[in-house]
Amino acid sequence: MAVVDATPPIDTGRPTRAGRPRGVGGVLGVAVLLAVWWLLAVTVFAVSGAVPTPAAVVARMVGDGRGFYAPHVSATLAEAAQGFLWGNALALAVALLVLLVPPLEGLAMQIAVISYCIPLIAIGPIVKIVFGGRTPMVFLAAISVFFTTVVGALLGLRAADRASLDLISAYGGGRWKQLTKVQLIAAIPGVLAALKIAAPAALLGAIIGEYLGGVDTGLGVAMTIAQQQYQVARVWGLALMSGLLAGIGYAAVALLARVAAPWSAGTAEADR
Repeated sequence: MAVVDATPPIDTGRPTRAGRPRGVGGVLGVAVLLAVWWLLAVTVFAVSGAVPTPAAVVARMVGDGRGFYAPHVSATLAEAAQGFLWGNALALAVALLVLLVPPLEGLAMQIAVISYCIPLIAIGPIVKIVFGGRTPMVFLAAISVFFTTVVGALLGLRAADRASLDLISAYGGGRWKQLTKVQLIAAIPGVLAALKIAAPAALLGAIIGEYLGGVDTGLGVAMTIAQQQYQVARVWGLALMSGLLAGIGYAAVALLARVAAPWSAGTAEADR
């Protein structure tokens, strides 16, 4: 009789796919992207110089150094962070209001859809005329995250287990108890998923606002000046820095999601 080993496998905490260590796919993807970038730079765009090689971009970034990047990065991050906080706070407040007063859902969703569909570059000049300073960048960053967080929060709040809500009602609990004990907890994964998308979106909104002018520091301002002076490698370096910051923002919220809602992260890994 064959002996069956019923010992459960040891969970190392490092998921793999088909025996491949986690993260290898991402590294290979970056390597392929860099190879394609270099190939295009030395062949198709070799004459025009519109696409510098990765080495040329990195060399220009190192040459520009901290003295050049620090003021621009800090200004853009400050604008994006303020917009991220204001936009998400308003979105969460609207989602809670809709949950407590359901007839307001139609109006709230119309406002959210309008904020998503209006091109930022179209309303930016109006905001700049009305407020001036850095307020337009914060406003555009806030409006960039509003729709995503409203939808994510509403979906999360409505994902609460019906049986748990009925149990609270059976023991005499009201809407407030249902909200604080069940619905807010159930909404955490959905809200965090929306915030992961909102982080890079806020950075993009702030950079678009900087393209409107009126300020002298910021990644958008630096890119505009570099384009006007035809400093191709610097433009690419600023774009690369912007993408890196957006990725860091996404990764930071993803890490927060793993800490705040580890059950949802585990479910996502199991479903892959």
